[in-house]
Amino acid sequence: KSTETSPSVVFENIQGCSLKCLNMLLESISGLAVDDDFTVEVIPDINVAVATFIKSTDAEEFVKKCSQNKRVSELKITARLLELTRSIKAENIPASVSADCISVYFQSPQNGGGPVSDVQLFPEKNAAIITFCDHKGNA
Repeated sequence: KSTETSPSVVFENIQGCSLKCLNMLLESISGLAVDDDFTVEVIPDINVAVATFIKSTDAEEFVKKCSQNKRVSELKITARLLELTRSIKAENIPASVSADCISVYFQSPQNGGGPVSDVQLFPEKNAAIITFCDHKGNA
């Protein structure tokens, strides 16, 4: 098992909980503050949210606390670590943007990137799959 874990936690079955409610619940469980210590992104199409810790925290311990929390159980929300990945999908990319331009953008430390090993363009979907040399580049 890798000694490095993801700083992100996936919450599934969140349809019964608004973003505001979820933020308050996560603050209560973690003792941390949304925006200062972690961010939450909701993906409503699949009833999922992802919390990413900005400050160093033990995400595995946080998942354990969530599984033991009465309110999380009542809402039937599940929490698990987000798998580390080397690839991301970028959407809404104008058809005129080249693979080289995308590669340069995602390699930039100012954009939170890292060394890019591959860019696959899907101009018909205005999307690209960017693969980094290691998972740290896709932050």
